[in-house]
Parts: sequence; structure tokens; C-alpha cells
Amino acid sequence: MGPSSQQSRSGPTCSPGLRGTTRLWRVSNHHQPTTGDVDVLITLLDDVPLPAYAHPGDAGADLVTTVDVELAPGERAVVPTGVSIALPDGYAAFVHPRSGLAAKHGVTVVNAPGTVDAGYRGEIKVTLLNTDARESVVLRRGDRVAQLVVQKVERARFVQAERLPGSHRGEGGFGSSGGWTPAP
Repeated sequence: MGPSSQQSRSGPTCSPGLRGTTRLWRVSNHHQPTTGDVDVLITLLDDVPLPAYAHPGDAGADLVTTVDVELAPGERAVVPTGVSIALPDGYAAFVHPRSGLAAKHGVTVVNAPGTVDAGYRGEIKVTLLNTDARESVVLRRGDRVAQLVVQKVERARFVQAERLPGSHRGEGGFGSSGGWTPAP
């Protein structure tokens, strides 16, 4: 049994006559503009709601699927969301899994987080994976499938060096800080 298609869908929807219309989406956790808000142009490519924050203070705005999809155990699928965005320079959006979908149904985003660069103008799509070994998951059109987090990003200037300065960690990589006990 999949998530209910009757889930709350906050935010305005786009009527069929408005498909393809570019609108302004204010990325904010509040009703009034505040310091830190960024305006993002968004085009609704289907009759879907604008990405919406479920609660004040949330970092991720919900994205929905525009299609019905069934994921068999271990299966993955690329799912359209019906939205494309134009981010200002210096920003990126990251597509994260929804914790409830992962905890209740074993569904996650394969390349989490998926990166939406400021210059990308295509439809945001989400590669979902059913990690449950036994049960299929059915997602219905309009179900919330991922979260979009918009963040300010820095561009690095890579400077080649003969040697890196020392650090406390050094070259300690995967598992170097412990936190697990090997099996006997």
C-alpha cells in the first residue's frame, strides 16, 4: 500500500490555462518577506501546486509527482515534478528525500541530494529508489516525493599546491573517527 494521494497540498495550484506560465516563488518560511528570503522564478509545467513548506521554519519545500508510479522492491524510476526554476547566481537547489517516505515505505532519492544549478532551466526530476526488499510502493499523481532546499553557495577557486598544510585529522578517511564496533 503506497502513500495516500489525499495528502495535504499546501500552496496554490496552477489551472490548466496557466501551464507553462512563469511565476515568482518567494523562498521563505514566513508569510512576510524577511532577511534571507530569495525570489525564485518558477514555471509550472503541469497542474501541480507550487513547492510549499509544510511548517514555518522548514528548510525543504515539498515537490510532488505528476505521474502515477509503482516501484517494485529494489526498483528505481525518474519521476517528473512539473516545475522548472530559475535561481539567482550564487544559489543552488538541492533535492532531498522526504523522511516520512523513507521511514514508512523505504523510498529514497538515489543521488541525494540532487543538485539543481542556477543555470539549469529544465524540469526538476527526481530519481526515486524503493529500498524495501519485499513490498512494492505505489505513488499517485500529486503525492509529495521529495523536498527542495534552496541555498546560497560559494564558488571555489582551486589553487594547486605541492603539499597541503597539516591538520589534526590528516588523511584519516572513511571510518577513521570510529563510532562502530567490528563484528567478532
